[in-house]
Amino acid sequence: MKGYYKNPEATKAAFTEDGWLKTGDSGIMKGRRLFIKGRIKTMLLGPSGQNIYPEEIESKLNNLPYVAESLVVERDNKLVALVYPDFSALEADGLANDQLPQIMEGNKGALNKHVANYERISTIVIVDKEFEKTPKKSIKRFLYN
Repeated sequence: MKGYYKNPEATKAAFTEDGWLKTGDSGIMKGRRLFIKGRIKTMLLGPSGQNIYPEEIESKLNNLPYVAESLVVERDNKLVALVYPDFSALEADGLANDQLPQIMEGNKGALNKHVANYERISTIVIVDKEFEKTPKKSIKRFLYN
């Protein structure tokens, strides 16, 4: 991208001094590989100044049993996972909805074993309806903070 058509101010704001496009993503280089950590605007600051990328935690959480989708937020200086359960998988396995709190507590323990201490989830809150989405199907994070 060379810039915005007939808009030098927007072009200047969109690029760094050395010509890199400001995407809003945060990443790290390992060797010759670039790893995207998450969005700068969604990054949370840990108790000792650590950068916490909720998307990384959500990705791990979404791979656990009976989790359809999740959103990690900060509440009272603790990380809380909002989880919309996979009700169809629960039903297919013959499990009742009242078993969800126990299942999610197990998921929390499993997740916390695989993240850094400062990324550990303190609570999982079960939500009963899907998260509101943008037209491109990403969760409207700002509605849940």
